[in-house]
Amino acid sequence: MIKTETIEAFYQSRPYANPRGLSMNNAGPGHINVFSRSSCFKDGTPSYSRRDFYKVSLVIGTGKINYADKWISIDRPALVFSNPLVPYSWEALSVVQEGWFCLFTEAFIQSRENRETLHDSPLFKVGGNHIFFLTQEQVAETSSIFRKMTAELDSDYAHKYDLLRNYLLLIIHEAIKMQPADTYNKNANAASRTTTLFLELLERQFPIDNPQNYLRLRSANDYAHHLSVHTNHLNRSVKQVTGKTTTSHIANRIIREAEALLQHTNWDIAQIAYSLGFEEPAYFTNFFKKHTRSTPGGIRQKAV
Repeated sequence: MIKTETIEAFYQSRPYANPRGLSMNNAGPGHINVFSRSSCFKDGTPSYSRRDFYKVSLVIGTGKINYADKWISIDRPALVFSNPLVPYSWEALSVVQEGWFCLFTEAFIQSRENRETLHDSPLFKVGGNHIFFLTQEQVAETSSIFRKMTAELDSDYAHKYDLLRNYLLLIIHEAIKMQPADTYNKNANAASRTTTLFLELLERQFPIDNPQNYLRLRSANDYAHHLSVHTNHLNRSVKQVTGKTTTSHIANRIIREAEALLQHTNWDIAQIAYSLGFEEPAYFTNFFKKHTRSTPGGIRQKAV
């Protein structure tokens, strides 16, 4: 299952990673922290997961970064940008893992003057360029910035978070000027891997346990976006591996949830329709009849 790692979960699994005792909103509405990579590789290989924070890493050490349908070999120092939308895992291949990384929330990077989202940045957007191999000179310069950030976190300077934001933006702008890596490799079992991730993500949307909650992922495009793959690739993979279309899997799972809600809750049909992502109860009724040859009301009566 594709888990989502929160900042709280990051610190809970690595109690040694927050010796400063920073709060989740240590920088006003946002959060930032800086780490040496060598101090955080005590737990083995991280699992394939999505994070709810942004991350900028200076990777010194060899390994592989695995995405849904591709991977890239990190065989020399690299600057890596990670965002909350694209799940990934890091597979360390060398014993020595050095460098730095900074994790932060979007609320931190947005100053009062700058309210632009990072989702559109070429470094963080889905489908963008996230990995840059560095020269030794660039490694030295980037390491120097990370050291300054670490020192600033421990300082008593009243405006240190403004300074930290500027250091982070400096790293981002230096990367934008670089040539991104283009040596991605397709996974040999890309179709199987993509299908597994899709099915796990689909199952994660359920159960709907409150009528105020609602289904956020309804279409193949929605799932492809969250898995950071093209919709055509997702559709081909799912059809190849399971013999069913992506749309069919989604529809069948929605029907199963609808039947459970009709049989085991006292929500009215309109509440169930809205919770399953339908704009109008009539759309839900038509969808349900198409796939079950029965009406929502008919299923509810049988459950009484």
